[in-house]
Amino acid sequence: MITGASSGIGLAAARALARAGDEVVLLGRNPERLRRAAERVRDASGSLPRAFQADFSVLAEVRDVARRLRSEVDQIHVLVNNAGALGGQAAVRRVTADGLDRTMQVNHLGGFLVTHLLLDRLMAGASPDEPARLITTSSLAEAWGWLDVDRPAGPLLRYRSRWLAYGASKQANVLFTIEAARRWAPHIVPTCFFPGLVQTRFALRSPLFTIARVMPGLVNPPEIGAGTLVWLATDPAALVPGGYFAFGQEFVATPRATDPGRAQRLWRSSLAAVGLPDSGHAPDTTHAT
Repeated sequence: MITGASSGIGLAAARALARAGDEVVLLGRNPERLRRAAERVRDASGSLPRAFQADFSVLAEVRDVARRLRSEVDQIHVLVNNAGALGGQAAVRRVTADGLDRTMQVNHLGGFLVTHLLLDRLMAGASPDEPARLITTSSLAEAWGWLDVDRPAGPLLRYRSRWLAYGASKQANVLFTIEAARRWAPHIVPTCFFPGLVQTRFALRSPLFTIARVMPGLVNPPEIGAGTLVWLATDPAALVPGGYFAFGQEFVATPRATDPGRAQRLWRSSLAAVGLPDSGHAPDTTHAT
């Protein structure tokens, strides 16, 4: 199951996995792009995948898509939290209908919530020989993220630019992976990755990509960026709980993104932000049933 699968590296990974014979389930925000993505996966594999629409900036839609998935899917072997957003300058000061920072909600809290609501399906997809896999798309941008782990998405936004907000959300992705590994391994192996500089819709709005585009070899097509994602989803060598990777190799995150104490504090505040209790291990799934 891949969120953010209607374009970019999510769609490229879905096509590659489906071409190899894996059953994929797509989640995306825009219905028309999601429909076209499903058709492209069908063209690659010969089989039309199941596709579910949900906007992760609305927590009610995240809960609704979890209910629909639970009605159709008994086991999930790989869950990829790839949905992401990089808003324009106006979005820096915009809150969601849930009263939360939009960038943090889409890039971290939406995936955090859907993972909890589908955790029993991931547990069911694990076996003694092959644990389930939880993969989160992070970014080198975590290095400039100044994340308040006790109040990651409060309505009083402190971010002065969309890139500071984005960096904070990507740091949250790594911290989420660290704490998920502590709680859920070895049955579920959480990892995260930096896909590199990828030519996606993000690139059209990024000054970093504007500079990088004039330097050959720095910006790659989505298929290259999806390579690490596919590797994490399929290769036994990728079963490293809490691992952070780039280009098929272990990658180094900042100390702020790997501190176990900060990871536990972010976990608790994220549970509160999305309205879930902290049960210590397996979550209360009544929100999804």
